[in-house]
Amino acid sequence: MLPTDLIISQSKNWIKQFVIKYNFCPFAKHVFVNEKIRFTVDHAQKLEEHFRHLLLELEVLQKQPAIETSIIIYPERFMDFELYLDFHAEANVFLKNLNCEGVYQLATFHPDYRFADAYDDDPANYTNRSPYPMLHILREDSVTKVLEAYENPEEIPKRNVAVARELGYEKVKSIREACFDLN
Repeated sequence: MLPTDLIISQSKNWIKQFVIKYNFCPFAKHVFVNEKIRFTVDHAQKLEEHFRHLLLELEVLQKQPAIETSIIIYPERFMDFELYLDFHAEANVFLKNLNCEGVYQLATFHPDYRFADAYDDDPANYTNRSPYPMLHILREDSVTKVLEAYENPEEIPKRNVAVARELGYEKVKSIREACFDLN
């Protein structure tokens, strides 16, 4: 089992060197630089333990409004992308059952992320290919405020696809792989 601090450092390195550097999320830099992202690592082996961890993160966000967003990292589980998608679907139902729908939303990141209409080696997939499987908990009101202040937010995904494809498959793959090297 890798140390928690190493997993978090590699994940932060990915956000800094890929997500922020190439502006794949124009909102990430502000929360990252101002340390408003909470990172946790879930080493659990049972599904119910993962939901318990998710519930604890929601409670932290509820009690600490200064934390803008939370990222739960799953270094030992959900390495199979389809299994991960099933977990994400169940996590959305879990949010709905907690009456958190409309309060929080879950964004998905995975080492083998593949958009439904994309080939596996499409560089665009790397916009969501993280070092480890992750759930990113976002406050919906914050997302709404940021999108209202951002000109043409509907263009963000199109721009991301264009940037990733311009960089090319080998480049985006090497950038993501470099996040593991912290030297």
